[in-house]
Amino acid sequence: MKAYELLFFVAPSIDEDSRAATMKRIEDTIAEGKGAIDNIEDWGKRKLAYEIKGLTDGDYILVDFHADPENIAELDRVLRITDAVVRHMIVRRFDRE
Repeated sequence: MKAYELLFFVAPSIDEDSRAATMKRIEDTIAEGKGAIDNIEDWGKRKLAYEIKGLTDGDYILVDFHADPENIAELDRVLRITDAVVRHMIVRRFDRE
């Protein structure tokens, strides 16, 4: 398994239940691909460099995990169709192999 880092943000106005459901869906997708989550950091509310979909702030979450490379496409697909996730980025971490 390879090390990856997922950074995504949701609208700060979203309620806590929707946020928890989004995290649960991400965790389930990683687990279904036989991956493992190493760490989850809640970065909190940050100002965006430019307005995205009418938002000037975003609530950021960083997820460090290990997964097989073929399962990253499925995680990316799930993140794209999840309405709560405004933007996301998955990066391979060579320093954490």
